[in-house]
Amino acid sequence: MPETDTDQNETAVTVQNRDGRGPVLIVCEHASNAMPPRYGNLGLPSDLLDSHIAWDPGALAVAQALSAAMDGPLVAGGLSRLLFDCNRPPHAPDAMPQQSEIHDIPGNRNLSDNERAHRIKTIHDPFRRTLQQVLAGFARPPVMITVHSFTPVYRGRTRDVEIGLIHDSDDRLTRAMMSCARNHTDRTVRLNDPYGPQDGVTHTLRAHALPINALNVMLEIRNDLIRDPAAQTAMASLLTHWIAAACAELDVELPLVEPT
Repeated sequence: MPETDTDQNETAVTVQNRDGRGPVLIVCEHASNAMPPRYGNLGLPSDLLDSHIAWDPGALAVAQALSAAMDGPLVAGGLSRLLFDCNRPPHAPDAMPQQSEIHDIPGNRNLSDNERAHRIKTIHDPFRRTLQQVLAGFARPPVMITVHSFTPVYRGRTRDVEIGLIHDSDDRLTRAMMSCARNHTDRTVRLNDPYGPQDGVTHTLRAHALPINALNVMLEIRNDLIRDPAAQTAMASLLTHWIAAACAELDVELPLVEPT
């Protein structure tokens, strides 16, 4: 069930396929660009709220397909990351960013302590708590896969990387995926690119995967590769078999659910 701030009807987190039996947990922190009325769009025009600064376009659909194929629960953020980035701790400067890429966020300027506390209580805390609860439902640590997308052009510079495999101190799964990447894709794949732990992007892995020694990977997919349902389905199929092969190298079996 989603966790909600009943005063404002703000759904901070949703869980899909909670009873999935696969040894996998899928997380999509930036799944939504929803902006409840109380925030007044943070002073931004609608085109920016539809852009990558407000969410990760295409990521939720890929995450949902991975959840179905691997029969694992999916924990997804329900509000725009501009309100609170659930892949950041509350003290991080970009948890409630005043600027995203080159764009100022007027509604995040000069936030009061009360407003910061409200967002932590109604967005960060429910997301963290729900993720912990879903993790507690596994008999042993699952493979944790977080799903993100990134813009092809950032601050005027074109990015040639197409799929990033991001890791923190535990690189077991990302290294295994790199070792068999060419068996699954001819896309340009790199480790810790376009982001890495130095950018503060591995908070979910640090907070939830590393403490329990769970195999983990943060997927970054260039969003022009997952613009429509057909491309999202194709990417999810590629990733499903690729991750399963990498896990097999690490002696972890991921039984896959064949589509019906």
